[in-house]
Amino acid sequence: MKKDIHIPKVEDVFVAVVQEQHPEYKTDDWNAYIINNKDVDLDTVLIMSKGYSEEKITPVMRHTIKLLPARSYAKIEFMQNDLLKLNNEFKVTFFEGNQMLDNTYLFRKNTINIKALQAVPLMQLKGVLVK
Repeated sequence: MKKDIHIPKVEDVFVAVVQEQHPEYKTDDWNAYIINNKDVDLDTVLIMSKGYSEEKITPVMRHTIKLLPARSYAKIEFMQNDLLKLNNEFKVTFFEGNQMLDNTYLFRKNTINIKALQAVPLMQLKGVLVK
């Protein structure tokens, strides 16, 4: 029965959007990252991202990270400035040991901006973080 099914809560895995200077073009770009702040590796990380509002929806982007080591992070995608005006959703599924976990991270429209920057775990950068 439903009450007998235990769905574990995802902890210490975050999605952050940070602003970085592009080394070649010298532009300030927004990039999305997944952060594994756990003491264990994550296997087969699947990420589906999309942006949406009441009037617009972007195509779904799919990303795979074969292994995300403990206490590390990986770049998911570059985010164009037009996307920051939309809700941005990242659905993340991964294996921790032999258990599959998943979580949805949502950046509400216009929340990715310079005023919302904060320290991001493991990264020596500031960004907008969703736990």
